[in-house]
Amino acid sequence: MSATLDAPAPPALSSGVRIGHVHLKVADIDRGLAFWRDLLGLEVQQRMGSQAVFLSADGYHHHIALNTWESAGGSPPPPGTTGLFHVALLYPDRPALARVLKRLVEAGYPLDGASDHGVSEALYLRDPDGNGVELYRDRPEAEWPRDASGGLAMVTRRLDLRALLAEAG
Repeated sequence: MSATLDAPAPPALSSGVRIGHVHLKVADIDRGLAFWRDLLGLEVQQRMGSQAVFLSADGYHHHIALNTWESAGGSPPPPGTTGLFHVALLYPDRPALARVLKRLVEAGYPLDGASDHGVSEALYLRDPDGNGVELYRDRPEAEWPRDASGGLAMVTRRLDLRALLAEAG
């Protein structure tokens, strides 16, 4: 469907709207917990046997839910199909991002990539079910790269993982 000059403007999104949680279809709850809880550090808020688990940071009811309702024993979608590109977890600061990187390195868990976007620093990986995961921290807005007219000018550069690891403590 193409836009026309006569089309009404889309409704404005309420300023209080935010992403609340993400449900991921997984093949095995325990395998998912080994990643999301044991490696990344999310806390279990509720578990429904081998069918679902609700995880969060800081006691929220859930940020990430894993379920096997339509996917028990299943395999990841093949390349070239639509679906979730990644879910992103925002860390409060660079040392917190460094600490999760240290846990990944110590566990021998592979990264797909690591980028400095000017506005943020990000680690990219896949959970055991092939779901894309971004772990990142934002820079203060005053440090965001801008073009000559003041517009946002994000970049993709190599993230220095050694320098980040040095902040893990």
